[in-house]
Amino acid sequence: MVAYVYAADRKGERAEAHLGDFAGILQVDGYGGYAALAKRRQQIQLAFCWSHVRRKFYELADKSPVATEVLRRIAMLYVIEDEIRGSPAEQRREVRAERSRIVVDDLRLYLDARLRQVSAKSKLAEAIRYAVSRWTGLTVFVDDGRIELDSNTVKRSIRPLALNRKNALFAGSDEGGDNWAVIATLIENCKITGINPHAWMTDTLTKPANGHPANSLGELMPWIAVA
Repeated sequence: MVAYVYAADRKGERAEAHLGDFAGILQVDGYGGYAALAKRRQQIQLAFCWSHVRRKFYELADKSPVATEVLRRIAMLYVIEDEIRGSPAEQRREVRAERSRIVVDDLRLYLDARLRQVSAKSKLAEAIRYAVSRWTGLTVFVDDGRIELDSNTVKRSIRPLALNRKNALFAGSDEGGDNWAVIATLIENCKITGINPHAWMTDTLTKPANGHPANSLGELMPWIAVA
């Protein structure tokens, strides 16, 4: 399921208000609001995104053999993930413990060694520090088969809204933003469940006018229709 929530800005308290008393694992990007939240609330564990780490080294690969080597090692993790994608969580954990852990441990040693050798002000040092400062969250996937290697699934769900950002300016207010988040949620859930959004919305808006009980609107949601 996909759910969108409107926020007026990118302040850290927006994430905290949205999550409420949530306890568990958050698969996140590098947004600082999540890290601050996890520091205040021990019941939240962050799983950071290897795709974001990889991107920082990819931008340097043409000029840096070190960046190229880091990318090669990260690619090894993705090869393993491709082989176990869709497998039960416990099986994924076992494979990662056997094969991914050594890749991760060796990569950390490599990053620490290279960081001591390069200029602290260089882009390469910046990329290395980005990775090592998030190492606990980057490596938590090894011991938990439920966790993904990156947050690409989320990014793919966000892309339609990002591409439509200018068209969505008609929202015009916080209330309009809230309404647009609801509409986007319904449309994207139609898409991921294989329902034509336009056909679903036409049918759903028609049914109440034809007598469908107002207290049973939940029955018309796309995730219910598929279930």
